[in-house]
Amino acid sequence: MSKNNRHFFAGGNTARGFQHFYQSVQQGLDRVFVLTGGPGTGKSYLIQSIGDEMAARGYRLEWIHSPLHKSSLDGVLIPELNIGILDGAAPYQVAPIANGIIERFYPTEHVWQVEKLMRNKDKIISLNASVAQAKQQAYDTFAQALSIHDEWEKIYIANMSYEQANRVTQEVIGLFFGEKTQRKTARISHRFLGAATSEGAVDYIPNLTESIQKRYLIKGRPGSGKSTLLKKLVSAADQKGFDAEVYHCGFDPNSLDMVILPELSLAIFDSTAPHEYFPERESDEIIDMYERTIVPGTDEKYAADLAAIKARYSAKMAEATGCLARAKMYHDELLEMYGEVIDPAEVEAIKIGILREIDAIGQKRFAQ
Repeated sequence: MSKNNRHFFAGGNTARGFQHFYQSVQQGLDRVFVLTGGPGTGKSYLIQSIGDEMAARGYRLEWIHSPLHKSSLDGVLIPELNIGILDGAAPYQVAPIANGIIERFYPTEHVWQVEKLMRNKDKIISLNASVAQAKQQAYDTFAQALSIHDEWEKIYIANMSYEQANRVTQEVIGLFFGEKTQRKTARISHRFLGAATSEGAVDYIPNLTESIQKRYLIKGRPGSGKSTLLKKLVSAADQKGFDAEVYHCGFDPNSLDMVILPELSLAIFDSTAPHEYFPERESDEIIDMYERTIVPGTDEKYAADLAAIKARYSAKMAEATGCLARAKMYHDELLEMYGEVIDPAEVEAIKIGILREIDAIGQKRFAQ
């Protein structure tokens, strides 16, 4: 991955169904090209191809990956031009800020040779139903895993010192900000740290933090206060006028896994499974919430219960991942069928049209 480019997820297959942060991603963009249409209309290809063209011109990009399969793309941002290209098909929904002014909707269904597509009507209907069913099974199973995870958390919550947790949080806030404040409104953007994909958990922590000067790795157990610390840190950043990139958990979007403060070049993230990392730079520091907030000997005292919970949780997560793998399999079949009836010239025409608009925006901006 190029040092100039960043990678993240804006949507997630979560324990609370499919969730996305498109509204946050759209913050500050002057133009958003929204690609609409079903599978196999070339949306991911267009995003990749246009992004590659802009990268070749020297622009820094932010790539938005699909939470079903990381190799597929749901969008690309060009921060220097305040431009985004987003997949606006279901299950995403793009809420227009100023339709026709900021958002440009590009329908893609016309790239199909419909008369050929109709020959596979029954098969397509069946595959679409299979994709939807497999995804719903995944969401239901993730919800069961979350319930088990709550049992896991309860053990540590019952053995946690809230006073100590608050003390650690205040220490971190003081360490990060001190007496510093800024006379501006903070820009708080929301994204997903990782995703529960058809291949298992995926994250881009090394990429997202590679240009950050100081990183804090939070260790601990479920329920030891990691997410609460991050939420209070975001609140402090907002109050003090510091921009924050807020990365939500791809399993439970109500939980936070990482916060980046770009103006301070600081990053702090939950460094436990499934995104477990260890210090690899001299400047990296660990914040151990288990050591600081949990009654000593808790792991040993509840070892048997914790082992049983972890086994049930792991089994449910594996089951849910299997459901997503089936969804991808059916989705790939759809893509193959649609790909056989696509008109490449029509796809290229969409690409050329978007690039012309981007060029016009770029020329106008640099002429100012």
